[in-house]
Amino acid sequence: MVFTETPLTAAMRDAVLAEWGRRVEDGPVRLYGGEESAAYRSGDLVIRVGPLQRTSAEAEWCHAVAVHAAASMPEAVAALRTRGGATVVRVEGRPVSVWPFVEGEWPDADEEPMRCEGARLLARLHRAVADFRPPARPVQGWLEIGLDGRPPADAPALADPRLDRWLVEFHRRRPLRHPLHGDYYIGNTLARDGRLVAVLDWDEAVVGAPELEVASAALEWTDEFSATLDQRRRFVADYHEAGGTAGDMDDETVVQLIRHRLRREAAYFERAHRHIDPHDDDRDYHRRRVEAFFALRP
Repeated sequence: MVFTETPLTAAMRDAVLAEWGRRVEDGPVRLYGGEESAAYRSGDLVIRVGPLQRTSAEAEWCHAVAVHAAASMPEAVAALRTRGGATVVRVEGRPVSVWPFVEGEWPDADEEPMRCEGARLLARLHRAVADFRPPARPVQGWLEIGLDGRPPADAPALADPRLDRWLVEFHRRRPLRHPLHGDYYIGNTLARDGRLVAVLDWDEAVVGAPELEVASAALEWTDEFSATLDQRRRFVADYHEAGGTAGDMDDETVVQLIRHRLRREAAYFERAHRHIDPHDDDRDYHRRRVEAFFALRP
């Protein structure tokens, strides 16, 4: 995995003090992860430095989803507001935000109780944001591309007219839309003492059919190359038993929505690595995810 090396500069530290009234400690710790954004821990705070291309309006929109979720869901980690009420300031062209630090580690999705908890937490997350009606997202989210049935131009190698038609028909039959986390996988959650305690990184939040996120999560929390049908079914069942907002989902619905996500990931990988040589592990992961796209075709 190629992570960004964006530094936390002196100007950014000064902005945190001026806008949030908090001093950044000497030697802030770079937290693991972040292909686009870099996160640094300073005491009980996390300072996130986003990419140049992310607009402040887009970041504020995504943060608003997290804030709404956090009002009724303690695991939702929301950005802190500046003295002026914003959640983002622009420093050296980059969006900078400040978040509370939560102690924890990535959960082990190989353990069935943790997979069950992941499904149940997603159900509560969807209930927490189902009544939120934000304005239109300022910038289209990557997961939204292709949902209207138009063949995504950025993924020509994964062209699938049948999938395109299926997506149109699915969304015609399933009119429910509400905000989604957008990237609900184990790396955006934290566990402590065997329980999930945090949902992080709301940068990919979108408004969409909840089934879209349930299917994506059923992939990420079971087998990332989607070979375990029984585990996917169990994840979806646990989600529904916990009162999630998504409707019934048969196997075809789950795999077609998974394939939509895999196609979007393939396009993202090609774009992100166009000018950067990925590690061998990245190439192998990408290859296996593309293989899963074709193997799952109904």
